[in-house]
Amino acid sequence: MSQLHEVELKFLCAPDDLGRVLAAAPDGDDDTRELISVYFDTPDLDLQRAGASLRVRESKGQKVQTLKRGDGLAREEHEAPIDGDSPNPTLGPLPDLLPQRARDALQPAFHVRVTRRRRLVRFDGAEIEIALDQGEVRGGKRVSPISELELELKSGEPAALFGLARELSHAAPIYLSFASKSQRGQALVAGESLHAHKRAKVALRKDATIAEVFQSVARSALQSIAVNAEVLRQRSDSEAVHQLRVAARALRSALSTYREVVGDDAFERIKGELRWLAKACDDARNLDVFAEETLTWADTLEPAPPALPKLTDEIQAAREHAAADAAQVVASARFRDLLIEATGWVDTGAWLSRPPSGEPARPFAAHALQRRRRKLLKDARDLARLSDAERHKVRIDAKKLRYAAEGFRGLYGGKAADRFIKAIKALQDELGALNDIATAETLLGRLGLTPEAAFAAGELVGRKAADKPRHIKAAARALDRLEAAPPFWR
Repeated sequence: MSQLHEVELKFLCAPDDLGRVLAAAPDGDDDTRELISVYFDTPDLDLQRAGASLRVRESKGQKVQTLKRGDGLAREEHEAPIDGDSPNPTLGPLPDLLPQRARDALQPAFHVRVTRRRRLVRFDGAEIEIALDQGEVRGGKRVSPISELELELKSGEPAALFGLARELSHAAPIYLSFASKSQRGQALVAGESLHAHKRAKVALRKDATIAEVFQSVARSALQSIAVNAEVLRQRSDSEAVHQLRVAARALRSALSTYREVVGDDAFERIKGELRWLAKACDDARNLDVFAEETLTWADTLEPAPPALPKLTDEIQAAREHAAADAAQVVASARFRDLLIEATGWVDTGAWLSRPPSGEPARPFAAHALQRRRRKLLKDARDLARLSDAERHKVRIDAKKLRYAAEGFRGLYGGKAADRFIKAIKALQDELGALNDIATAETLLGRLGLTPEAAFAAGELVGRKAADKPRHIKAAARALDRLEAAPPFWR
């Protein structure tokens, strides 16, 4: 069974735009073929849990068994021709992945049928296969359409993939996707529709290098950005807005944490674009929070402000407008360029050639976490007497410490890291409530509310402000608990 590392990028593309992509591509030899693939797993989904996929694909009368695993730009791929319709359980790493009983239980999980148009091209000294796939994935009675572009590196430097992707992105809207066909099929079988996506916990080896940890953290954030953007291009979703902003801010925070290792010519540009993306969704998120917390709370008041229905209607109209703006942002060429450039930089950037990137991550992590913790505790000293702006700075410190702790957690494991992160979150929650109180008046003032609605808004903001002392005391207690929590990196 042949083994190689498949180096590939995948993009979502509307069916009507696939032809424009191919027309903009470099010249090369084309062919078209029908591909029929059956993906296999055990009833307990052992391969899925192991981050692997197994398929048998038929094309032009030949059947090939393929097992893939891994993430990032390069994935491990094992491929071999077979005679039957079922996989050979002795080939490749299957015996290492699954015990005999599980291999005997392998069964079809879902089917993928696509028409693939291929072209082999030369670009920036590399040989790249362009594949345009149209078809469907089918699991039981569930069916989901497929319309996507794949760029696979056959020879040359991986950076050429991203260069070609940027050119094709200017010809038609193509959106970088981190979901493979196997993952889409797995979601289909599970009955999972496209939904808001939280950053996944990062799995790390204890001896991982600084580069490996940063890449894992960055890929997790980029995947979350891509999925939540896909949701927002299809429908309004307050949780997707929230998770997209969290992922963009988490990645910006990671850039700051790893600055001494990853800082290069592209560093500041990518960090600035991530700031643009998060800020472009601020209004949508802030209005969602006001509606979900303050307006929901207002409905319980006795008596409720007389103009509350009027305020509710105007806030809802503002939310719809802000949600449309957010959807426009994640459909823009600027967003597409950001995702391509950031992903290319994470996987192929000049920073990878620097010696620090290959050093063990644990000493770096301990230093970074200790520095973040020290800064938070210093800025939060005498929390009750700080101004709103100073408490907001403490809130940012807490976020940065939490993002760093979550990113490095896999190097240490254990419950100590979870307890520490839980303590940071408790502080964040209280500081977040204080920030909502401090910024509500400014937010509402920019909406141009009618006098009736503005009066009701002012009454609600005033009542919420009465809770400020309680949140300050709760924040101080949470800060004490965090200071007492043993640093898990020592």
